[in-house]
Amino acid sequence: MEDKNREQLKEAILRAIEKNAKLSTKDLAIMLGYTEEEVTVSIAEMEADSVICGYPTLINWDKTSRERVTALIEVKVTPQRGQGFDKIAERIYRFDEVESVYLMSGGFDLTVIIDGKSMREVANFVSGKLAPMEAVLSCATHFVLKKYKEHGIPLVSEVEDERMLITP
Repeated sequence: MEDKNREQLKEAILRAIEKNAKLSTKDLAIMLGYTEEEVTVSIAEMEADSVICGYPTLINWDKTSRERVTALIEVKVTPQRGQGFDKIAERIYRFDEVESVYLMSGGFDLTVIIDGKSMREVANFVSGKLAPMEAVLSCATHFVLKKYKEHGIPLVSEVEDERMLITP
């Protein structure tokens, strides 16, 4: 397969499995018009190159009995000499509580997203683990009250548009 076709196939696979990771290689091959072997080889290459990093399941925890809170924490840090923000970001993402860490532009440096059992657990993480780190200058914690859409997938039932139609 030509390099251009291989890249097109990989892009098509990524778009398809981003929305539905349960698609089999056979189904992907049929959908995309390639052989199952071409799809299998492309997926294996992307996994080896860490393009595909995992296959997490998106769960709407609000529809379960599990009580959890999600917090977004804005963190201002002092970049480490010769390593920028990477070393401090690595120290932060190694904590089990941390779901995601992003380098940001704007008024703060890192966004840290954590999932905790309670607001108190999140507060204990921020005050006991995150804020005391020597490179951390300040933290601002925001709690998620309700999730409407995550990873491009709506988590709420669609509501009918109740606006009145106005015609001239």
